[in-house]
Amino acid sequence: MATLYQLHSTMDTLRRSTEQMALTWRAGDSILLLGTTVAFIDWLNAYLGDIEEIEIEDIAGIYALAEDVAQLNQNTTAKLNLSAKLTAILSDSEWVAMTQDTNINQANIDDADINDTNLNDANINNIKFDKVITIAL
Repeated sequence: MATLYQLHSTMDTLRRSTEQMALTWRAGDSILLLGTTVAFIDWLNAYLGDIEEIEIEDIAGIYALAEDVAQLNQNTTAKLNLSAKLTAILSDSEWVAMTQDTNINQANIDDADINDTNLNDANINNIKFDKVITIAL
């Protein structure tokens, strides 16, 4: 069983949010970046490697919502190279399935084309999230 951490942070609070997440992190947990947090993915990755006392390792996946990515301008999206940094970009229905269905298939999500924002329902059926935690500092 794993936890899905939903991070909704500003640039100013991202490090503190990451430190809070680290307090209960277990190998195999996943992260969903909400709102403009997706624009700070490089900072998140830097913080994940920088927390010395508490390590966050073995991240099963890092996701963002298609609607949130669409809010970024094209230049920002291109510079962020999200296809190389995210496990998948999820539709709202896929996000709901991940947070309400206890059977999401990580292998099918990993194999999906990140540019295809529609991971059909057949792809969402075997990761087990025993809890969803939202951190919004």
